[in-house]
Amino acid sequence: MANTNLANAKSAKNDEFYTQYQDIQKEINAYLDYDPNVFRGKTVLLPCDDPEWSNFTKFFAQNFELLGLKKLISTSYAPGSKKYKIPYQPTLFETSQPYFDNDKSKTHGKIFVLTDDVTGDGRINLEDLQWQYLEGDGDFRSKEIRILRDEADIIVTNPPFSLFREFMAWLIESNKQFIIIGNKNAIAYKEVFPLIMNNIIWFGPSITGGDREFMVPRSYITHSSSLRIDEEGNKYLRVPGVHWFTNVDHGRRHEPLKLMTMAENFKHSKHKEVRGRKEYEHYVNYDAIEIPFTDAIPKDYDGVMGVPISFIDKYCPEQFEIIGIGLELANMEIIKKKLGKLNGGPRLYVEREGELIRLYERILIRKKQSQ
Repeated sequence: MANTNLANAKSAKNDEFYTQYQDIQKEINAYLDYDPNVFRGKTVLLPCDDPEWSNFTKFFAQNFELLGLKKLISTSYAPGSKKYKIPYQPTLFETSQPYFDNDKSKTHGKIFVLTDDVTGDGRINLEDLQWQYLEGDGDFRSKEIRILRDEADIIVTNPPFSLFREFMAWLIESNKQFIIIGNKNAIAYKEVFPLIMNNIIWFGPSITGGDREFMVPRSYITHSSSLRIDEEGNKYLRVPGVHWFTNVDHGRRHEPLKLMTMAENFKHSKHKEVRGRKEYEHYVNYDAIEIPFTDAIPKDYDGVMGVPISFIDKYCPEQFEIIGIGLELANMEIIKKKLGKLNGGPRLYVEREGELIRLYERILIRKKQSQ
């Protein structure tokens, strides 16, 4: 499904999508189920946040002691630097502080830090969060935020959709653990796919359908039927094709897919494209068979198979190895000779009733010999 909401956000440089609290909670809890100490004694950085609107700081601050955190750092981006302009009015949270600065409020980001029980109530939580203005605007690419990145152990955030490639490179450069949210189509990015293939990053555990609702500014304008407005006037936009990307281990990625034989797939598959066939299609421009659905992968085939990118959601590295992606492996010279021209970029093709059919992007996989 085309992710039009994220595509529009990218083209308009509209990155004001706020992840809901329950989605953050569900994702973090899945890591804790696998390793209860994954956050214990760690410094967590939230580099694209704003506690006045976002839920990431709220979640980690409220669960500071439960997670066993050493330190929580959250930074926000200056309102005046945002390409998608939102009518800006400092909140009571900011203006009530003695160090409030009206000019800095627009041009400087903020840094929020939580380490100790400041209020003296015997608990470390959101009430103990301390903040001040950053020296710059809070851009994650700035030296100021890089220093904070290098101090952290784990980075968690919903990065700007329009800068996902840059943000991923920024993370990999740091060699830190991270949990971030993004568009599943990022799998095919040349900057991202090698990381997936080499088992450096993977999908997080809590989102499998790839469909989530985000809060957006009240000034956000769209004609999408996915927009919802609650009784208080808050706007929410349902976005398809989103996933958590991470390098923090969790249990679901080690669960092998339950597979059937080719014969069983052809007889019992719920997909009409598979059911009733006698064999799988073979690509015209690469030596592999086409598997149109992840649940149709056969257990009695040892060669290379092409599967949809949604396969990554069920990918078990102990069960399969990733060979590559059609975008890079497809032999387009074969297609050019057959068609006399090329329509679009590199893709894998099958031939049906004498016609060449260009498929959606495919990942090439093979069962591991131990299987």
